[in-house]
Amino acid sequence: MSLFKMASVAAIALTLGACQSLFQPNYRAPLETTRDASEQLQPGCKAQDCPLVNIDVVHFPNEPQLDAIVEKRLLQLTRTSPDAPVAPTLAAYREQFLRNAGPRNSSYLQAKVREQHDGLVIIELSSYLDTGGAHGTPGRGFINYSRQQQKVLTLSDMLVPGQEEAFWKAAQVAHNSWLISTKLDQEQEFVKSWPFQKTQHVALTYGAVILKYDVSTIAPYALGHVELKIPYPRLNGILKPELFPGRN
Repeated sequence: MSLFKMASVAAIALTLGACQSLFQPNYRAPLETTRDASEQLQPGCKAQDCPLVNIDVVHFPNEPQLDAIVEKRLLQLTRTSPDAPVAPTLAAYREQFLRNAGPRNSSYLQAKVREQHDGLVIIELSSYLDTGGAHGTPGRGFINYSRQQQKVLTLSDMLVPGQEEAFWKAAQVAHNSWLISTKLDQEQEFVKSWPFQKTQHVALTYGAVILKYDVSTIAPYALGHVELKIPYPRLNGILKPELFPGRN
């Protein structure tokens, strides 16, 4: 092949590569986000302890289906029992809550982006329902959204098939590390009263896999939402390789 032909082939290859990259999503660049925050009091209320609803939510202009997922998950956090119905929209929930709420009642809902990396969008969900008691009921949750797969990843999606038991053993090691770091391992009554449990709140953050616990599950209410961290090296052979930061 002549040098001219070789140069032509190389030029065509470069052109095709450039064109291909232009039409593929750049997963290294984070998704654009906007924020919508509002607080509304019960209509007509003039007292100092008017019921209110505070909603602070993130939107994704270029990923509308993710907006719908976030709204649905926030609405699930408004449930006061596992089988309770939920409103169809956040606006409908706000109207419903304020219509029925009593003095000092309040509801807070928030969705924020915790991280974006490797084509993943990690969203943290928060809720707090105050019905006038000694303390309110806080809730938490995560969404691990894969931009490549256009879906929310479940724990089964994250793990190598057959490795769920190994994952929870790694989580128990993280729990022991947390007990030691907080010196709670020295309190035998605490260890006995608050044993390790599984959680549905798992996040693939860049620094570690995070497990978050609802209050009063593995620690008293006063300690809030406990977070356990599993370093990625401990998940070799357990977590799917493409989900390790920097590998995809």
